[in-house]
Amino acid sequence: MTKDFSKELRRFNYLLSETDAAYHEASARLGLPHSSMIILYTICDSGDSCPLRDICRSAGISKQTVNSALRRLEATGVIYLENADGKNKTVCLTAEGRKLAERTAGKIMEMENDIFASWAEEEVKQYLALTERYLQDFRKRLQHLK
Repeated sequence: MTKDFSKELRRFNYLLSETDAAYHEASARLGLPHSSMIILYTICDSGDSCPLRDICRSAGISKQTVNSALRRLEATGVIYLENADGKNKTVCLTAEGRKLAERTAGKIMEMENDIFASWAEEEVKQYLALTERYLQDFRKRLQHLK
């Protein structure tokens, strides 16, 4: 008989939800819509530019929401789109965009780095390994979901 993990799953789902809510709160405190923060964060994680497909893949929000956020950021002079190869585009920060990204996504990244720095190296490795294992197992099981 399989153990019932409902208590653990409720806690897991609660933690996921609260983590997501904390990132939304961080965006709001820094004066950005969450979708814009995700885009700036993804670009910062790559440098000063990032392929649009990478933003769509890692955003966890709909393409329509990504496109709306990109249009807002472009209209305010934070980003510009550059043609890459063929129909692919690259999202690039303007000089003003780099300043905004540093004040917003950069602060989030700094907080995340500080948190990991406060953990023992083995704790960071274990956390990442278990999170990756869960994700891989979930994706594998998704293939059989109908």
